[in-house]
Amino acid sequence: MNRHELARMIDHTLLTPEATFADVENFIDEGVDLGVFSVCINPTMLNVDTRGLVLVTVCGFPSGAHESSIKADEASQAVDDGAIEIDMVMNLGLAKAGDWLGVRHDIEAVRKAISEWTVLKVIIESAVLTDHEIVQACRAAHDAGADFVKTSTGLHPAGGATTHAVSLMKETVGDALHVKASGGIRTLDEALAMIEAGASRLGLSRSASILAQLD
Repeated sequence: MNRHELARMIDHTLLTPEATFADVENFIDEGVDLGVFSVCINPTMLNVDTRGLVLVTVCGFPSGAHESSIKADEASQAVDDGAIEIDMVMNLGLAKAGDWLGVRHDIEAVRKAISEWTVLKVIIESAVLTDHEIVQACRAAHDAGADFVKTSTGLHPAGGATTHAVSLMKETVGDALHVKASGGIRTLDEALAMIEAGASRLGLSRSASILAQLD
């Protein structure tokens, strides 16, 4: 894989709560220079010129423990503000309780609130889940109309993406959904391992240092 090919798989991500508009503007400039696919920023920062990058934001972030109606309203507002892709956090409490119908309904609420051409990624926080729960979460996301399943927020103390989780997610969804690996990916070797395991998109905050390893 060459540098350009890897860059086009990256959601260049800045989700720190203290990020300012100036920080976001500089981050977008960096993303444009790097040739990444998109920039993923906080919902309050969407009124920016992305200079051709796809605009991604989060919903129900980072806990997922929001009322479905609140997630739906947040996602709808984000689309109105220019977001092309929404990364929502599923309800982890429902998942751990085995209430997969509830998980599906939570995702469906967001899916119904946004345009059909808006890409919906579901963050399942894979490090918190057993293998069985990962499979069930992926199936719920598929049944609810999601476009991607995503490993992690990158903020949970249980950890971020692993190749095992990515592989299991890809095995479960096949070609029906895409897999995004995100959370704790800091080196080129880690990024390439996630792609080898089945990820078609990477959420990276260290895009520049990772891509530099291919220069």
